[in-house]
Amino acid sequence: MPNHGVYVSEQATSVGTPITAKVGIPFVIGTAPVQRVESPAAVGDPVLCTSFEEAVEKLGYSDNWSNYNLCEFMYSHFKLYGCQPVIFVNMLATSTMKSAVVAADKQVINHKVKLPTEAINDSALVIKAAGGTGGAYEKDTDYSTYYDGENLVIELLSNSSHYTENTINVAYNAVIPASVDNTAVATGLENIEKCLTVVGIVPDLICAPGYSMNSEVAAVMATKAAGINGMFKAKALIDISTAAVGGADEYSKVAASKAQNNFTDEDQIVCWPLLKLGNRVFHFSTQLAGLIAQVDIGNGGSPYESPSNKKMQCDSLVTESGKEVKLTLAQANILNAAGIMTSLNFMGGFVAWGNYTACYPSSIDVKDYLIPVSRMFDWVGNTLITTFWSKLDKPMNRRLIDSILDTCNIWLNGLVGSGYLLGARAEFRENENPLTSLMAGIIKIHLYITPPSPAQEIDFVLEYDADYVTAALSS
Repeated sequence: MPNHGVYVSEQATSVGTPITAKVGIPFVIGTAPVQRVESPAAVGDPVLCTSFEEAVEKLGYSDNWSNYNLCEFMYSHFKLYGCQPVIFVNMLATSTMKSAVVAADKQVINHKVKLPTEAINDSALVIKAAGGTGGAYEKDTDYSTYYDGENLVIELLSNSSHYTENTINVAYNAVIPASVDNTAVATGLENIEKCLTVVGIVPDLICAPGYSMNSEVAAVMATKAAGINGMFKAKALIDISTAAVGGADEYSKVAASKAQNNFTDEDQIVCWPLLKLGNRVFHFSTQLAGLIAQVDIGNGGSPYESPSNKKMQCDSLVTESGKEVKLTLAQANILNAAGIMTSLNFMGGFVAWGNYTACYPSSIDVKDYLIPVSRMFDWVGNTLITTFWSKLDKPMNRRLIDSILDTCNIWLNGLVGSGYLLGARAEFRENENPLTSLMAGIIKIHLYITPPSPAQEIDFVLEYDADYVTAALSS
């Protein structure tokens, strides 16, 4: 039966808005003092944090970075570089990676006893009178506990009969951070596959400060960077060890160490040495992640600019032993020529120095060996996946193909107009889409993109022109 009147309906827009992939988002794996947290996430679960305070609340904090590398990263990324978010993965299991500390007498100072931050505030914490005599003190009646600074504090309560005790006997469990070794981290890297499901974000920087210098860990990081969830691309930030034995404590040893550990993947960015700011020492990869994120944010979320020649938060370069490293420009360039990023204090303070991924100099493909070019390819690819995932399983017809092409080209033209690409286009080529593939529902869209290369060398030619003499002195 016909309807009498005027009616309006709407049809979905044929050109979609690209869902731009986020960049400069680190996935950091290692250990955190989660014994200090009331309800920590499960071991291996990604934890999304957008501020230092949130990271401390969810993971705990300690200045003992050699035991808790995630604390080093949260301090650097949030406090020094002011970037967010970060996806942390803690591999320290307080339920199993612990040991019992036998009961011992502790001196009470100002009604308090301070245990190390490794102490676990659980049922194994038993407090008795000096010598371990008598019954156990009752929590919240005789004493309270809380973490403060680098300690678990036991405070005797004023309404308790034990308030004036000078010595008490304490037994407790303590976590063993060293239980999280290279093998545990290499295995835990598989949890990067959970990121999209658990926190709704796919990271594009993979970090494991303190562990990445291990060849097994670095290899797994590169594998994950090549295809998170089998699709998304990332970059693995790798540190070369600065140890005198088994590492490189001098710049002349670094290239050999890189080759020996097989740090040669296009998805790895290799760094040396350590960075020092005041009394704090950072792994280079930790600060590089912050610097990359800072540069990306400054460019509207596009990774087209290199982090090289950008300021780092350090006042010296050091090795594991504390020996200061003073690189000349020539020495820093030798490291760059081996595909290693370093830091240089040459004009106006310490800056990152280097534009090459780990595959340089063996690779001659510019999209693989130049950091910003390679990251742009990763970013464009990741954006295409997130944008057109909703098109999967739609009826394959000319309208669908044109919609994909139009969306791609409009977005690419915008990137060209912004200077993020020198040129770009998307094509549906017949020779790449044979009838058998189309019948099977397989479409191939060919994108041509040209990100700008970093201006690594600027040459000026000076020549004396005698004609200016004649011109200046003629009447």
